[in-house]
Amino acid sequence: MTAAMPNFLPVAPEIFVFSMACVILLVDLFLSDARRGVTYLLTQLTLIGAAVLTVKGMSAAAVMTFNGMFVGDALANVLKLAIYGVTFFGFAYSRDYLRERGMYRGEYFVLGLFGVVGMMVMASASHFLTLYLGLELLSLCVYAMVALQRDSGQSTEAAMKYFVLGAMASGLLLYGMSMLYGMTGSLEISAVRKAIEGLSADNVILVFGLVFVVVGIAFKLGAVPFHMWVPDVYHGAPTAVTVYLGTAPKLAAFALVMRLLVGGLEGLAVSWQSMLIILAILSMAAGNVIAIAQDNIKRMLAYSSISHMGFFLLGIVSVSQNGYSSALFYVVVYAVMSLGAFGMVILLSRAGFEAERLDDFKGLNQRSPWHAFLMLLVMISMAGVPPTFGFYAKLLVIQSVINAGMIWLAIVAVLLAVIGAFYYLRVIKLMYFDDADDKAPLGGPADVRVLMGINALALVLLIPWVGVLMEVCRAAIRALAVA
Repeated sequence: MTAAMPNFLPVAPEIFVFSMACVILLVDLFLSDARRGVTYLLTQLTLIGAAVLTVKGMSAAAVMTFNGMFVGDALANVLKLAIYGVTFFGFAYSRDYLRERGMYRGEYFVLGLFGVVGMMVMASASHFLTLYLGLELLSLCVYAMVALQRDSGQSTEAAMKYFVLGAMASGLLLYGMSMLYGMTGSLEISAVRKAIEGLSADNVILVFGLVFVVVGIAFKLGAVPFHMWVPDVYHGAPTAVTVYLGTAPKLAAFALVMRLLVGGLEGLAVSWQSMLIILAILSMAAGNVIAIAQDNIKRMLAYSSISHMGFFLLGIVSVSQNGYSSALFYVVVYAVMSLGAFGMVILLSRAGFEAERLDDFKGLNQRSPWHAFLMLLVMISMAGVPPTFGFYAKLLVIQSVINAGMIWLAIVAVLLAVIGAFYYLRVIKLMYFDDADDKAPLGGPADVRVLMGINALALVLLIPWVGVLMEVCRAAIRALAVA
């Protein structure tokens, strides 16, 4: 009896991006440095094509294929479209930065696209094996991208740290999955969920497996106390890589949390909820407090990322559909804010000069009032000041924990958010109230300046559509619950 042919329609975007990455790798081999723009153009067209395929393949019901290992549902579609958009902007910001430093080669874009494939696979995974393969594909690409500047000892050191710690975290995650498999007899996420319903929630082996899984997830999120790689990697990597690392993979990490903890292990929510509460409080506290001491903006944004992951976890610990949709909204908004912040660092940098120190932002308003205003919007949004998307994102996750009866946790989050506002406001103070050390006018290609404007202004101008965007997030989470 012959096996039924798999349905390739849900996986068409992944096949397209993977195939195009292979084509771009070959085409780039025959291009001179002067014509390297062809590689960039093909890469951006690949992301646009993937978005078109994803939109065309959308369906009201979840579609399973490859013997239940891959699912096409609303959650996967929302995450994939967000990944394409963020990566598109990140590649655009990085183009001139790479060219000026002799790194404008096909490897950056090809590795970036293979990483996107890994993120897409994670978004659509309905099986432990698929989820792990997507995670490892993304991780291996990012390890290589961090070390892309081969003559930089700082980049090489960051890549080695990331690789060693990442391999350890992957091993812990895999060990946790193997223990869950031993208890449930399946690697399929929906089957694991059903098997756990028939087992005791305080089963020692199940909880042990869950601990290893949570540790693996916490590392990928960069949550305290598994955060030690984040500041070193953000600082050590070329800023063009940091803008990629600090945005789209956070969306894939959300997929990892939802598919594993919610899709498969929600029956153990009593156990993982308490673990995530500890991770969230430690991340918000350590991230916000240590960021105050930083004088390097990339390290400051790294600790900011740690604190934001703590806020993101608040939505998950509520163990409710409203909380999950708030967490999805939060992680998308964070990716857009982070994109704008690192994009501005790239815009201020030039050949032989990295705008990494906070002092490099001194007097930015004197040099370019427009760009100072855009950075102002990004900073107040990250601080959670109304009326910005960052404010609504924080408000929604805090509301979700209040609705779950954890008012004390909401109070802790608000107090830590107030502490965190200091270092964002310090950047604004430097831009508007200090005199510029560097009087050089800001340059940059016109298309990058336009995209930067769209990126920052979206944090304010799209506020009337917050309800619509939240409804999209709720629909995505409802689809996961139905599946």
